[in-house]
Amino acid sequence: MLRYKADLKTLIWMVSATALFFVLWNMETFNGWLYALYLYLSICFSVFAHNHNHLPVWKNKILNQIHSCWITLFYGFPVFGWIPTHNKNHHRHNNREKDDTRTYMVSEKNNLWTLLIYPTLSGAVQQKSIARFYKQQYYKNKEQFFYYTLQIVCLVAWVATAFILDWQKALIYVVIPQQVSLNTVLIFNYLQHVHADEESEYDHSRNIVGWPLNFFLFNNGLHTIHHMKPGLHWSKTPEAHQKIEHLIRPDLNEKYALWFVFRVYILGLFIPRFRTNSLRLARKASEK
Repeated sequence: MLRYKADLKTLIWMVSATALFFVLWNMETFNGWLYALYLYLSICFSVFAHNHNHLPVWKNKILNQIHSCWITLFYGFPVFGWIPTHNKNHHRHNNREKDDTRTYMVSEKNNLWTLLIYPTLSGAVQQKSIARFYKQQYYKNKEQFFYYTLQIVCLVAWVATAFILDWQKALIYVVIPQQVSLNTVLIFNYLQHVHADEESEYDHSRNIVGWPLNFFLFNNGLHTIHHMKPGLHWSKTPEAHQKIEHLIRPDLNEKYALWFVFRVYILGLFIPRFRTNSLRLARKASEK
């Protein structure tokens, strides 16, 4: 029933997150270690939403719809929202001017401030495309409109039920993890594209090539090959990335995500050489 056996890992992570949610909810005291693990698993749901929209996990249509609703609960937003903003827009324009998630919508700079405000700005811009796409489905594809509506209903029911049962636990175990998931994936997108060259065949994205991020976040760090082959299953991307890695600028193949963030956004506040240089602006300057 699974399209790829590698998605057994996806299911194990999803089942673990669901079980951990109920464990945390029913605990009498707050456990910081388990909560940290749950936040990590919540972030994984944003990766699952991304992967599932590019290549559905199941061969069966109904199972895929159930899977979408399941992801929606922990991701915090109907997963169909990825279709107009990511599949149809981001992958078409790839951080160019018409990309709703372009990293330079407010500033060409790359610093801690632009990083922190990006999720809010990008999320706000995307809402118009999502709303328009959802309304269009009513006239174009009633069946899809039903499934998308079901995702919305499931999410509203999930959050509402949590607040009815215990509003404090709802905030801690539902709303905050959802927001962490939603905002983290937008930050990922920012890190993967900021100061890259959107017009370059191979230098349009930044990759995180080290094993920690790619093991724990399902090869989400290998972004160049993902844009070149968006339908490629996540388990196949390491091999495909290796074939093109030598064609990518070395400074766009970062080994560790946390070191990149610390180096650029913390140390870069005080040490200029740790800041990134915009390949996009360099290209535009050379074109004049």
